[in-house]
Amino acid sequence: MDSESVVDMIEASSGVHFSGFHMNGLATRTVQEITSESDDMHRQPFVIGVAGGAASGKTAVCDMIIQQLHDQRVVLVNQDSFYHNLTEEELARVHEYNFDHPDAFDTEHLLCCMEKLRRRQAVDIPKYDFKTYKSNVSRRVNPSDVIILEGILLFHDTRVRELMNMKIFVDTDADVRLARRIKRDTAEKGRDIGVVLDQYSKFVKPAFDDFILPTKKYADIIIPRGGDNHVAIDLIVQHIRTKLGQHDLCKIYPNLYVIQSTFQIRGMHTLIRDSQTTKHDFIFYSDRLIRLVVEHGLGHLPFTEKQVITPTGSVYSGVDFCKRLCGVSVIRSGESMENALRACCKGIKIGKILIHREGDNGQQLIYEKLPNDISERHVLLLDPILGTGNSAVQAISLLISKGVPESNIIFLNLISAPQGVHVVCKRFPRIKIVTSEIEIGLNEEYRVIPGMGEFGDRYFGTDDDFEQTME
Repeated sequence: MDSESVVDMIEASSGVHFSGFHMNGLATRTVQEITSESDDMHRQPFVIGVAGGAASGKTAVCDMIIQQLHDQRVVLVNQDSFYHNLTEEELARVHEYNFDHPDAFDTEHLLCCMEKLRRRQAVDIPKYDFKTYKSNVSRRVNPSDVIILEGILLFHDTRVRELMNMKIFVDTDADVRLARRIKRDTAEKGRDIGVVLDQYSKFVKPAFDDFILPTKKYADIIIPRGGDNHVAIDLIVQHIRTKLGQHDLCKIYPNLYVIQSTFQIRGMHTLIRDSQTTKHDFIFYSDRLIRLVVEHGLGHLPFTEKQVITPTGSVYSGVDFCKRLCGVSVIRSGESMENALRACCKGIKIGKILIHREGDNGQQLIYEKLPNDISERHVLLLDPILGTGNSAVQAISLLISKGVPESNIIFLNLISAPQGVHVVCKRFPRIKIVTSEIEIGLNEEYRVIPGMGEFGDRYFGTDDDFEQTME
């Protein structure tokens, strides 16, 4: 391929981006093993345990957490659902039965249900009837991003505690708990106040002192005043959101950033990954996701403080954007991200890199056109898919050879395979990678799965015949 034909091809914006499909030094483990581990690591739900004495405000705390996590899938599982069914003999002396003792709960059944939910399997949770003291019906609980376990003795069993990513103890004064219990049991359960007080002194208070209060030491967070403590609950929700949005790879590589997932983002990913989605919809929703990634990437650029005078004559203390920027797209797929970058950064310079797959493992640089002063700029490298990482390594190496400091490069893409993240982050620990989702892995052909197919072909409307003619 001569240089003149390459330039013509670039100017016509019809160059093909050939991603490298073979990863140098790929571990000897099978792709299925890598896929299974990555899938379990990324998709396991976040489990929150909320314990405390009866009428301490646990339910109010759970409700407030669920309400604030409205854009996440959250399910509540009550320990009360797992009371043992009472025998005929126990029913005859039900007022002598201690419902606040650890032996009153079917912990084995609770563990079984939780294990299924953690494996992303739907389960049937029993519904305990406090009139018959039996579980005759159940409710279907589907897999969720967040599972909230609520109950007085959740922290008593070591096996249950080990399921939890966060343990919360709701600590409320004993007088307040007693007053709430009297009000609840007399109004909702129609019990006589004398019976309530007798049960409290005989079972509830001793069980709290012997079994519940000692588990307070296992809590990660202690909330005084329960649902009335809005500040504590806001901080907890903020922490949960951070954990939910943080892939485990982010804990390994501090230079990897995955934008916070919402139902909107997940819905757009669903559409662009669907093989039946039309070209028009694919472009529309890809552009929306790309814009989000670009905006997030720009947030990692350096800023300087700046004060301005508002139309009211007041002083506003803000920041000034980083001035010396440029984008570099890896042809052809990377060109799909240019419009979003131009929309966010008016008049930004954009360079081009074309990389060809050569043989089984090699990468050949075919074409590059970069700003002459690129070494003095912060560079936003554009490529929608990070697969094996070979093309990314070639592109980043070129930028560094042109004098661009490694720390001045931000690599923007829509989806990233764990293998590619490992390759790029280990080779270039000072660059930043910003992506919208981490994938399961690579298949036997070293293509990203679940992926979204050949992004460039779907975005620009080309087919396999066109790609073969370019090769």
